[in-house]
Amino acid sequence: MRGRQREVVPEELPPIAGVVTAIVAAPRRPGRFELAVDGRSACVVSVDVVERLGLRVGLTLAGAAGQSLAEEARALATYDRAVGLLAVQGRSARELARKLKQRGERERDVAAAIAKLTAAGLVDDAQYARQLARSRVGGRGDSRRRVSQVLAQKGVTRDVADAAVAEVFAEESVDEEALAEASAWKKARALAGEDAPTQRRRLYGYLARRGHDGEIIRRVLARVLGAGADDSEIEDGGDVEPS
Repeated sequence: MRGRQREVVPEELPPIAGVVTAIVAAPRRPGRFELAVDGRSACVVSVDVVERLGLRVGLTLAGAAGQSLAEEARALATYDRAVGLLAVQGRSARELARKLKQRGERERDVAAAIAKLTAAGLVDDAQYARQLARSRVGGRGDSRRRVSQVLAQKGVTRDVADAAVAEVFAEESVDEEALAEASAWKKARALAGEDAPTQRRRLYGYLARRGHDGEIIRRVLARVLGAGADDSEIEDGGDVEPS
């Protein structure tokens, strides 16, 4: 089955022209109104747009007025799509912009939506970075290095990421070796049925993917598994869970 084709919005929108025949509340979209022109649905607008453009039943749209309405409706659609993406999961401003552009939204509308969301406090890279850092440390046992990598992948700038990681690791009093050891004990229980070399190889890869330093990993494995295998038996990345 083919996936739904991406909507690509043209940079210049055709004006909405005709007579406004209805303005009704949009089903399942609080604060939004469907506007019908010449008896057919034309666009969805907010009450702010209705008031600012003086929209009313019987109004004839043409020229600049129709162009303004088309632009306002498109910008609102981009904003609503951005809100929908944020409702699924938090995102950095850069990642949100990337997602919106991938879905065909115009750059100007994306920039306007993110500026509005940022002003409202709904997009806050520093707060997002701190929340993600806490989640990665507490939920996955990721190292400082791995958390920084994930934040970079999520579009957080280096300075914001560094500040968030430093704050979280300080507030949580994170001991990276103790963190690695706790993760290793938990994973070791799941590998109890494997032979010793396999356990060692998989645990090494598991901890390496979480960004832990090789020396830390070796000390942890010595405590968790003992010194039954030398380092030559360890292969980074073997049988590792995806990050």
